[in-house]
Amino acid sequence: MRGPAGFLLCSLLLMAPHCREMAAEDIQPDPKTPCANWMGGAPGYPGHNGLPGRDGKDGKDGLKGEKGEEGMQGPKGDRGEIGVPGQEGTRGFPGYPGQKGEKGEGAFVYRSAFSVGLTERAPHPNVPIRFSKIFYNEQSHYDPSTGKFLCSIPGTYYFAYHLTVYLTDVKVSLYRKDKAVIFTYDQFQKNNVDQASGSVLLHLSSGDEVWLQVYGEGDNNGVYADNINDSTFMGFLLYPDPDVH
Repeated sequence: MRGPAGFLLCSLLLMAPHCREMAAEDIQPDPKTPCANWMGGAPGYPGHNGLPGRDGKDGKDGLKGEKGEEGMQGPKGDRGEIGVPGQEGTRGFPGYPGQKGEKGEGAFVYRSAFSVGLTERAPHPNVPIRFSKIFYNEQSHYDPSTGKFLCSIPGTYYFAYHLTVYLTDVKVSLYRKDKAVIFTYDQFQKNNVDQASGSVLLHLSSGDEVWLQVYGEGDNNGVYADNINDSTFMGFLLYPDPDVH
């Protein structure tokens, strides 16, 4: 066939194989699908999540950041338990003396005491011995004119006497409220000077009287005193009764 129609036919015949090769390349199926040699099926469902992977290695520390602003103070916590006492520290230096304090009120001190001696020789028997030599009688609770001690402060008292014995025997007793409390007897040794003594604790009430007295007949009153020999009588308050104000 000649002419334009023949040329067009020859051109189509030459292009047909090349177009078939291009179409074959464009429609090749995915070899991973089950229908690789046939038509494709419907999309499948998503699979389950896989297991988490292992933690990676720690990265290197970064540079130190700038100091942040101080936060607000939190609430006060509970008080903790008392800890174990620590070791004793070294002793410090003495401090300076403090200022003198104000004078306080002193407690009242009750006083009652006497100490007297004999100036007469051979006192009369069966009457109080009058010790007229006064060593101490600041409160005047002993009366030298009667030889008796008068209790003004109820409490416990101590009494004692030390007598020089000369010329004859001595029998004396300490009286309280017209009743003998203790007795002392000394037998005189000729050409010698003896000593007789006695002491006692007594509880006295206000108004009680205490004194020394020679008892018996007149030949038992050898209580003696001179410028070098004394016969003494004494007593004092140990402590007042608790209810004394």
